[in-house]
Amino acid sequence: MKMNLIEAPDLTDQKPTFEGVPADQGYYFPAEFAEHEATWLSWPHNPDTWPGKINSIFLVYAEFIKLVAEGEKVNINVADRSMAEDSFSVIEKSGADMSNVFFYINPTNDAWCRDHGPAFLVNPDAVQKKMIVDWGYNAWGGKYPPFDLDDVVPRRIALQKDMPFTIADIVMEGGSVEFNGKGTLLTTTSCLLNENRNPHLSKEAIEEYLRGFYGVTNILWLGDGIIGDDTDGHIDDLTRFVNEDTVVTVVEDNPKDENFIPLKENLELLGSLKLQDGSSLNVVELPMPKAIFYEGQRLPASYANFYISNKYVIVPVFNDANDDKALEIIQKQFPSREVVGLNSVDIIWGLGSFHCLSQQEPKV
Repeated sequence: MKMNLIEAPDLTDQKPTFEGVPADQGYYFPAEFAEHEATWLSWPHNPDTWPGKINSIFLVYAEFIKLVAEGEKVNINVADRSMAEDSFSVIEKSGADMSNVFFYINPTNDAWCRDHGPAFLVNPDAVQKKMIVDWGYNAWGGKYPPFDLDDVVPRRIALQKDMPFTIADIVMEGGSVEFNGKGTLLTTTSCLLNENRNPHLSKEAIEEYLRGFYGVTNILWLGDGIIGDDTDGHIDDLTRFVNEDTVVTVVEDNPKDENFIPLKENLELLGSLKLQDGSSLNVVELPMPKAIFYEGQRLPASYANFYISNKYVIVPVFNDANDDKALEIIQKQFPSREVVGLNSVDIIWGLGSFHCLSQQEPKV
């Protein structure tokens, strides 16, 4: 079968093509459970991210792509034609619908497309119904240089797709924010207010960016993330919207576990927060797997790092006694989608899972 390959963009003019503040012109970031045009990925290639294990992740990664491609396009950033051909071979062996898989020549430093990929905003009433926000990216506070290739991925995609884009002069990662699509955004103080992101900005200034460049009106702050999360507490390992007024949030039952107190505090805080219309959140508790260690390092294993595709909700599982319980809880929240568990024991060694690896492009 012929490979769908989109060549590198013309980079002679990378100036933003969208003027003004997106929210002022009616643009907003839809919820992940809204219909997608595509899912974006960046092909894993950095051996430092999965020391000694990178080759073990590709079977599950390809299965993830196969599932997503059943209901939408899958667009994959690759360094060059050679990487595209190798990736094509791996994915084809999974039985994926390759007519729905597209390779974009956009070199990256790493695979975490949730954080370095484009943020797609929509306005169904505008002439240009979709645009891209290119946030600043510094690999979670400069932890993993270099990150220069990752930082320019959104504008490259905007040029390839002839889509208007703007540059937001602030460090922001897709995994640090969660949306209900009706004006409410969830995030954590441990990440967005960390001095390694935007030390020159106050909480109020950061909120102004969130309102202007995500199109939200109601910002809810939680505290700390889970233990082992090197992103300083991304929300997508912690608490996720499953519909406009309901979240699932991870809890720890073992009082001796390091996650017990921060997750208990998070649960209590969620009980006091209000949605954009003043109503309370519906909160559904999700268990945590037992602590997973590799070479003495605790890994950020969490069932909350699921990805909502058009057809499936794809959940990381860990050969744990709570796997089935977590899948059952999540399935109850998604009656129109099938919930599928994929083994994430090797992938989590990279300190992220399926949601961290993906970024949705909404349909409009």
